[in-house]
Formats: sequence, C-alpha cells, structure tokens
Amino acid sequence: MEKKAGYFGDKIIRIVLTGPECTGKSTLAVQLAQHYTTICIPEYAREYVGSLSRPYDYDDVVHIAETQVKQLEEYSNRANRILFLDTYLIITKVWFDLVYKRRPKWIDKELSKHSVDFYLLCDTDIPWEADPVRENGGARREYLLELYEKELLDFACEYGIVRGSGDERLKNAIRLVDNYIQKLTTYV
Repeated sequence: MEKKAGYFGDKIIRIVLTGPECTGKSTLAVQLAQHYTTICIPEYAREYVGSLSRPYDYDDVVHIAETQVKQLEEYSNRANRILFLDTYLIITKVWFDLVYKRRPKWIDKELSKHSVDFYLLCDTDIPWEADPVRENGGARREYLLELYEKELLDFACEYGIVRGSGDERLKNAIRLVDNYIQKLTTYV
C-alpha cells in the first residue's frame, strides 16, 4: 500500500487500542481499520506467546516490546491517514511490572516520546472468554483496567474509554476517533 497524505499533510495519526484481555481490542482494531480504509498492527504478543513451546520469560517480553516499537515505524509508512495498533507499550509496561517487578528503562522513555497520538481504552463490559494465552480473567480485569488508565494519565496520553457491546462498541469507538480527529482539525 502506498503512503498517502493524511489529515495533516503526511502525518499519520497513530491510535492504540489498549485495555485488559478479552475487551475486544483485536476485533475493534480490524473493524476500525476497515471503517477508515487503513491498516492495523495485529497484537504481536498473542501470536508470539502462542507459538512458544515453553512458558514465556522476561526476555520474551523484552522481544515483544522491541517488536512493538519496530512495527509502529514499519506500519506507519504503509498507513492511510490513521494507523490502528492492537496493543502497545502501556500493556507491556504493566506486564513487566506485575509479572517481573522490573522493566527495561527504555520503555518509559519510549512512552514519554508520545509516538502514539490517541488511545482507545477498552472497558471490561463485555464477557470474558478463556483461551490458552489469556491469564487475567475475573476481578483481575477491573484491576488491570485501573492500572492502564493510571499509566495513560501518568504519561499524559490523550484517550477515550470504549464501552458497549457489538455494533454499539464499534460505534462508540468510531465516535471517539472522530471526536479526536475533529479536535485536531480545529487546532490546525
């Protein structure tokens, strides 16, 4: 796909879907990319961890974080106006903190760069569905939602919370994206 001029010349708007497991991030990323005639970066962590024949470890999560940063740049060159990312470093940072109680220092620096323009924080108002890669069901989802929102606030990220189910969830996500784009075009 050839890079096309976006809303602001050649600038691509980078939007990340974040939130606890099983909150519709992957589905929404694909739906939003289709709606806005662009592309999305699929969730690399799920693919990578699912392909391991052993439990993941700290070095695997470092690899996932490094790949997320590389993909952001690679896909940005192919996006049409907007690039949607199915998860990014906010989730990976929390993953490091909760599982390993430590993280690479570069992650905070990368998040501070604000390479992402807007976040869609997916609420836990849709049912949990277990699968072999998911680890955090039940009340843990609510706790993680609070942690992700705290990280977004701590890094002064612009975000909106996506709620609802099915078509309503998609419409709410589109409304949040459109409002963000409208806000940007108002200040141009």
